[in-house]
Amino acid sequence: MSAPAPLIRRAAVEGLGTAALVAVVVGSGIQATELTHDVGTQLLANSLATVFGLGVLIAFLGPVSGAHFNPTVTLAAWLTGRRTGDGPGLREVAAYLPAQVAGAIGGAVLADAMFGKPLVAFSTHERWAGHLWLAEVVATAGLVWLIFGLARAGRAHLAPLLVASYIGAAYWFTSSTSFANPAVTIGRALTDTFAGIAPTSVLPFLAAQLIGAAAGLGLVAVCFGSPATGDEDEVVVPHDGQQPSARSTEESTLA
Repeated sequence: MSAPAPLIRRAAVEGLGTAALVAVVVGSGIQATELTHDVGTQLLANSLATVFGLGVLIAFLGPVSGAHFNPTVTLAAWLTGRRTGDGPGLREVAAYLPAQVAGAIGGAVLADAMFGKPLVAFSTHERWAGHLWLAEVVATAGLVWLIFGLARAGRAHLAPLLVASYIGAAYWFTSSTSFANPAVTIGRALTDTFAGIAPTSVLPFLAAQLIGAAAGLGLVAVCFGSPATGDEDEVVVPHDGQQPSARSTEESTLA
């Protein structure tokens, strides 16, 4: 059984994966608005591209870094791992979070470049309303509930399909179109396109997402009880294509 990838490689994968995810979200939004003026069709195209892109990225990069691509997921994995002793440590958190944010910014710039837009243009799309913040709480809570619930239930191998499907559904059942990711939210503030969010709207979204992550962990505890380390070890997505190791599910299965 090979050792996990070095931390620098895992952090790089987190950055690249987040960049690819944001490029998909922003790029498909630009493409949709250039092909049709119907907002419903634009959102449909944007959500479908995100579903397919996210599923591919989780399946493709999960065995290397865990495919978090989301600071709330990394923080939740660290928090739950403190109780079991097998989650990501502060060193991993300190490497993953900046990589995710930098990747999100890079992905937005790349998407704008591919469509001949200004490389950095702060969004003018205000998303400032209580119902949008509530939607972000719900979207993020559902995401964390699903991810850690799958791990706890021994179904982490379904994460690429189910997490991507959940995000696609949340595009439509939440009024905020389910950002559910602080890094992606920051990246989308730097593109004045369909998927953008005005910088002045970012902080309330980040706060709502953190609240949602805490609520999601609460739902996991209610539904599945306290984590059992032995059970979680059985559902780890192995690194480098090897057999499951003792790494935490939260860190190694998309978490």
